[in-house]
Amino acid sequence: RFLSYGAHLGSVLVRFLTRRFIGEYASNANSLYHKRLSIDGRQLNLEIFDPCSQGSEARCILEEPVDWADGFVVVYNISDRTSFINAKNILRQIREARVDNCKGEMDVPVCLVGNKQDLCHARQVCEDEGRCLAQENRCRFQEVSAAESYQDISNLFTQLIRQVMDHLKYRADRRRYSGSKSMAKLINNVFGKRRKSV
Repeated sequence: RFLSYGAHLGSVLVRFLTRRFIGEYASNANSLYHKRLSIDGRQLNLEIFDPCSQGSEARCILEEPVDWADGFVVVYNISDRTSFINAKNILRQIREARVDNCKGEMDVPVCLVGNKQDLCHARQVCEDEGRCLAQENRCRFQEVSAAESYQDISNLFTQLIRQVMDHLKYRADRRRYSGSKSMAKLINNVFGKRRKSV
């Protein structure tokens, strides 16, 4: 399982999965999507879990385990302040759940996305608010328009996937380093005691 997505996904997810834009999109609860793609010469099987049903974004993360996810995309609508407040709550829930499950670590890649950039005339959430919220939660931020640009959506996911791959490699390297230190300490303890007793 590669990435998990919470919050008001809507047409952003459909745009990424199918390249098509669907104006009115109602997500189903607990939906798991699959996509095969190639990034930097590597073939990846992506699993995207959408734990939210329409209208229940504020509660969805609490009801689902998030410890299996390697990354998150939290989407809000720039012309709907309520969706921004829900996004803020979901970021907090992700942070708290990950800290509990990861022994104090909160380094899982997260991206906050403001969708419907094409509706600037109806904007209720300014770009600086989104950027500040992302900084508070130490995550990436981007505004997009699923209606206007597939390329922006694709680039957003590609960058996040690269970040996830780097993060997983860092964790694997750290585990190997920690394991080799423990083995070296064990060997040193065993042979060190023998030398002292001779």
